[in-house]
Amino acid sequence: MENNNGDEQIQVKAEPKKGKSLLFTSIVSGTVASIVTSSVFVFGGDFIDAEKNTVTESSQATGAEQTESVEKNKRVNKEKLSTSSDSNERVDMVKSASKSIVGVVNLQETQNQHPFQQQSTESETVESGMGSGVIYKRENGKAYIITNNHVIEGAKKVEVSLYDGQKVPAEVVGADALTDLAVLTIDASIAPEGINFGDSDSMRPGEDVLAIGNPLGLDFSRSVTKGIISATGRSISVNTSDGEWELDVLQTDAAINPGNSGGALINTAGEVIGINSLKISERGVEGLGFAIPSNDVIPIVTELIEHGKIKRPYLGVSLANTEELSQYYLQNVPEAAKSGVMVTGIETGSAAAKGGLKEQDIIVKMDGTKISTSAELRKYLYTHKKISDKVKVKVYRGNKEKTLTITL
Repeated sequence: MENNNGDEQIQVKAEPKKGKSLLFTSIVSGTVASIVTSSVFVFGGDFIDAEKNTVTESSQATGAEQTESVEKNKRVNKEKLSTSSDSNERVDMVKSASKSIVGVVNLQETQNQHPFQQQSTESETVESGMGSGVIYKRENGKAYIITNNHVIEGAKKVEVSLYDGQKVPAEVVGADALTDLAVLTIDASIAPEGINFGDSDSMRPGEDVLAIGNPLGLDFSRSVTKGIISATGRSISVNTSDGEWELDVLQTDAAINPGNSGGALINTAGEVIGINSLKISERGVEGLGFAIPSNDVIPIVTELIEHGKIKRPYLGVSLANTEELSQYYLQNVPEAAKSGVMVTGIETGSAAAKGGLKEQDIIVKMDGTKISTSAELRKYLYTHKKISDKVKVKVYRGNKEKTLTITL
């Protein structure tokens, strides 16, 4: 969540593994003018006779150059008209899409203590941060808005700022910390139409994209930046309130700043192909923004609308990566167990307890898939397994290798 200082709470490790952010375009139209000047020299009679062939050849060459210049001017003018047409189409597309981009204000409650009255306090709702959102659809009298979880996390109240400047209260339908997505609703009667979502799997590196959102707050609302898809299929490690997670993202060099989180990354057809979520902001690093692909967004949003939360298989354990353990401890475990996940706690009556897992077991594989971190474990369970599925868990208990079958 962006706070008042413009900082995001999501921590990002730059670990592009597979090859993935809360959108603004400057369009500059240029006019190209081409001026061709031809000079013809007229010489006296004697000189012309002496140089007749030369003059004739020169005149023919000049005529050819003039013809070529005319054709060149036609091509330039045609390209100019085409560029102007493309520019106008883009401007119209941005104008239409921007109406579906909103500001999302996170309001949190603070306690103010009166001086000289130690027991007397007053609560006050103050703006804690803000981001962006995308109107997804209008249905049954409600307009559904997609934003990032970190934009509204911890909010006592949420407000939405519409394209016409109107601020209205919003209700949180559901949120998911791991995928960093949330859904809000407002009264459909005051909301513009939703924006179409496109196929993020069809995007290729090098394709033009536009980012629309509210960088640094509502003063710069619905700013537009232009860039390209820098890479697809990236995976970024993020720390969320529900634990570490590998977030699949699209990478873009379109400028994404604090306040853009939850805004739209759109293709040249004006379709949303990503929800801007985060960027890598380190000294010397530029143009590394990431968006959650639309094809990942829609299933999560659909489930949040239907159930208010994401239902996932539950193991019931606390975990620690072996890389976090002391070298003194690791010297007493087998080499194969030095890259895995240690069970540090087990919930009573959980799937893990019933399946025979014990504290200090080191999980190294699930169904034959290598598990090196807690993020990989969650990713495997939540991506490949459903509630009531069985999973084979290979662990090291001391120096002994065991395989347990656990029903999730």
